[in-house]
Amino acid sequence: MKITISGLPGSGTTTVARIISKKLGLMLISAGDVFRQLASQRGMTVEEFSKYADENPEVDRLIDKTQQELAEAENDVVVEGRLSGWFVKDADLRVWIFADPEIRYQRIAKREGKDLAVAKHETKMREELEKRRYQKFYSIDIDDWTAYDIILNSGKFSAEAIAEIVITAVKSLSNK
Repeated sequence: MKITISGLPGSGTTTVARIISKKLGLMLISAGDVFRQLASQRGMTVEEFSKYADENPEVDRLIDKTQQELAEAENDVVVEGRLSGWFVKDADLRVWIFADPEIRYQRIAKREGKDLAVAKHETKMREELEKRRYQKFYSIDIDDWTAYDIILNSGKFSAEAIAEIVITAVKSLSNK
């Protein structure tokens, strides 16, 4: 079973993907973890690295290609990333998680120990850069949710509840 979990920063994709991976015993591939790791290796914040990636397309291509190759090599995997629903062509289930921007900004501020205004400004900037890159490099409109089988609001449901909804859908697919 290949499951993709996608959404904007602060929507809860990583948390949900980890829960699903653990509960179903599936390998987890996370583009966000790879991105944060590369930023850290270069001594940059996520926002600084996002600007760098905007000017250096090989960064996105490396992350996306690596994620896609890892996912294609596995039969049972949860793939978490902004574009995983578009890139993992043989996914059995594609999930998009969203939340009101203010909820996402609060989550990011708390997670990163930042002032809310700073988190909001940085996240807006990061999303604008990413949106432009996705369109430019892949002709993908991140606001187009038609690639997804399930769309869930993490402002209404906890990460645990979203994971259970996805697991129920996985079980339904397995019973076909």
